[in-house]
Amino acid sequence: MEKNHLSGTAGDDMKSIIDAHIHLDMYPEVLQRQLVQDLDEHHAEGLIAVSNHLSSAKKTWQLAQTDKRIHPAFGYHPEQQLPTVEELSELLDFMESHHTDMKAVGEVGLPYYTRKEDPSISIEAYIELLETMIIHAARLNKPVILHAVYEDAPVACELLEKHSIRQAHFHWFKGDNGTVRRIVGNGYMLSVTPDCLYESEIQQLIQQIPLTSLMVETDGPWPFEGPFLGMMTHPKMIHASVAKIAELKRLPIDSVYHQLFDNTKDFYQL
Repeated sequence: MEKNHLSGTAGDDMKSIIDAHIHLDMYPEVLQRQLVQDLDEHHAEGLIAVSNHLSSAKKTWQLAQTDKRIHPAFGYHPEQQLPTVEELSELLDFMESHHTDMKAVGEVGLPYYTRKEDPSISIEAYIELLETMIIHAARLNKPVILHAVYEDAPVACELLEKHSIRQAHFHWFKGDNGTVRRIVGNGYMLSVTPDCLYESEIQQLIQQIPLTSLMVETDGPWPFEGPFLGMMTHPKMIHASVAKIAELKRLPIDSVYHQLFDNTKDFYQL
C-alpha cells in the first residue's frame, strides 16, 4: 500500500523519472546502497547527485563510479562557512581534473537561510564565490545548479546573465512572480520537491511555471512532512510529485511524466 500511495499511481502505471537533485553522499552507506538498489523498482533512471564541498565531491564522484545512473555535480553549498583560499583552490582543481565526469557545477548559490539566522553575515564574499563557480562552469561548458531563493535569486540571475550562462537549474525554488518570469524567460529550469503535496507556496509556483521549464527532485536526505512524515526521503516520492503536478496543471499524468523526464534528460544531457 505504501508504494502505491507514494507513487501517486498504481504499480505498472508508473513511468520513468529522474531525481534532479539529491545529496546521495549524505545518506549512511547502508541507505545509499538500498536507495540505488531500489531505483529499477521505482522506475528511477537517474540521480543528479550534488555536492556540498570537496570531501562531499570526492564521495559523490566515488558513488558515481559504482553505478552509471548516478550523475555527479561538484560545488560548494552556500549555507555554510566560506571556504579558505586553499580549500577553494583544491575544490576547483578537483572539478577541473574530473570535468569529464562532472554533469554540472553544484550545489552553489547564496546563503539565504544562514543570513536569516545571523543577519550580521555579509553576502558580498558569497557573491564573489558564486561568481567564481559560475565562471568555472562557463569555462567548462557545464550547467549550474543553484541554491538561490527569494531576494537572492535576482542576484544569481544577474551573475548568470553577466557570464552568458544558458543552462541554470534553480532547485527547490521560492521567489516572486517577476523573478520566475525572468528565470523562465532566460531558458533556465526550476525544480520542486515532494513538499508540493502540502505547501501552497510551491503549488502556486507550479501553476505559474510552464511544464517545459520544470523538473522534479527530492533534495534527499532532507525530510518531508505531510504524507511523508517520518519516512526516509527516497526518489520514489517523485511519483507523488508528478501526480500532484498533473492535478494542479489539469493535464494527463502520462504527458506530465514524459515532459518532466525529457526536460531533465535534455538539460543534463543524460
